[in-house]
Amino acid sequence: MKVIGICGSPRRGNTEWMLIRLLEAMARRGADTELILLRRKKIKGCNGCLNCEAGGKAREGICTIQDDMQEIYPRLLEADCLVFGTPVYFEMLSGLLKNFIDRTCPIWPRLEGKLLAGIAVAEEGIGKAVDNLRTYGSVCGMRWSGYVTALAKTPKQVTEDKKVDKKLQQLAGRLIGLLNA
Repeated sequence: MKVIGICGSPRRGNTEWMLIRLLEAMARRGADTELILLRRKKIKGCNGCLNCEAGGKAREGICTIQDDMQEIYPRLLEADCLVFGTPVYFEMLSGLLKNFIDRTCPIWPRLEGKLLAGIAVAEEGIGKAVDNLRTYGSVCGMRWSGYVTALAKTPKQVTEDKKVDKKLQQLAGRLIGLLNA
């Protein structure tokens, strides 16, 4: 069971902590886990060239943009489960995560059937962030498998919320159960 957490936060804080807690819980249950911090990657924006779609190249995972996505594509394809984490900006996904999602265009048909879960952290309201993740999963034919949200105004605030930690542990159990089914 390969599980990849993708953190769309520009700083080390609540979103990253939640992903780490979830991945640790899954690792204790036998999953091989990995955390990708988008803030540490050089990922250019999609330029809309459509080369990845021409002649069926999307099935081959070819993108003409040379950056860190080239090393990430194979890891995404090997994964059984993806967990996207995002801070919420204007009730939507972070720019880092949205840019990453756009760059999965070359491989999206090959993500079908994988589990997808979400984590979102906001100061006041989650807005449409979880819906954005669910929609992405639906477009890719992925199996939406749950989410955990939290409200926090400071970078380490969520670490003190026992209810959030409990929800993360429950989500880890649910995902492991689905992966073992």
